[in-house]
Amino acid sequence: MKKATLIFLISLLSFSAKSQDLDLLILANSDANLLMKNYMSPIMEGMVYSLNNGWFHTAKTHKKAGFDITFNVNLAIVPSSSQTFVFNEADYQYLTLESGSSTMNTVMGSNNSSVIGIRIPEANDYKVASFTLPDGIGDDITLNSVPSAMLQASVGLPFSTDISVRFLPKVKTNDTESNLIGIGIKHNLMQYFGPLDKLPLNIALFGGFTTMDATYNIQNSGLTGTNQEALFTFNTYTVQAIASLDFPIVSVYSAIGFDAGTSTLKLKGTYELQYTLAGSNTTVTESVTDPISLDYDTSSFTTSIGARFNLGFFKIYGDYTIKKYNTLSAGFAFSFR
Repeated sequence: MKKATLIFLISLLSFSAKSQDLDLLILANSDANLLMKNYMSPIMEGMVYSLNNGWFHTAKTHKKAGFDITFNVNLAIVPSSSQTFVFNEADYQYLTLESGSSTMNTVMGSNNSSVIGIRIPEANDYKVASFTLPDGIGDDITLNSVPSAMLQASVGLPFSTDISVRFLPKVKTNDTESNLIGIGIKHNLMQYFGPLDKLPLNIALFGGFTTMDATYNIQNSGLTGTNQEALFTFNTYTVQAIASLDFPIVSVYSAIGFDAGTSTLKLKGTYELQYTLAGSNTTVTESVTDPISLDYDTSSFTTSIGARFNLGFFKIYGDYTIKKYNTLSAGFAFSFR
């Protein structure tokens, strides 16, 4: 989870290395939200798919009062189609492409060199500026992926049902605060199939919800202003039909289902922006408050396949899920009954 936190911080504050560029982007008003939404899309969508994985490693449920404790890591791989976006001037009111390619890299892409111009009417003059988007960080991340990690505890209830709670202890530093919690329920259907429940085959239905939020203090990023922070929020949902063959040494499992989720990114605080008036070539300062508010909504059908090695009460597992952002999951568990 620390790595995921660092990706958020690096991606947003890559603007800070060019703090003037963020000043200029905010200056573009509603255009800033659209451009930033395109640029940040792989992380904001990828984290939804990452958080929806790793809930199970078998369709089998615990006996009553049985339990397991699991540590899980997910890598949602960013598809090539989400590593770039097309800058279409017709979509923007104040932004134009001054030089370079209209195909630009997102935060999970590679380097950017295209120059974007800003020209905003101001009385009888124009506010003018130009900037380039920060380079992407995809080449620096394992498999160009959005990672997540969590601890999970599951306990067996009556009627062949497990309830699972996933969480991470609240992470708080001088500049960062994050929190993650989720709940899921799995119900084994083999009890309804008479003598078939004696087979090593298990079939279950699962549903899970995960929420995560993170706050970053960017007051010291080099931008003039007050109360500056970035707020991330994720709410994710998954429903799955699971089948597994459970043998003493190994279990193999597969699932089909549906992932969905929403995410938001808000840039809060007051920002003092400097820009040039084209006619007089003078520099003017302008103050804006809470300039960025982005909302994402994504969903995908899913297909998973995986295997688990059973070493007594110690389990090691891994699986691969095909969906909009294909996802690798791996972990280990201590399971009893």
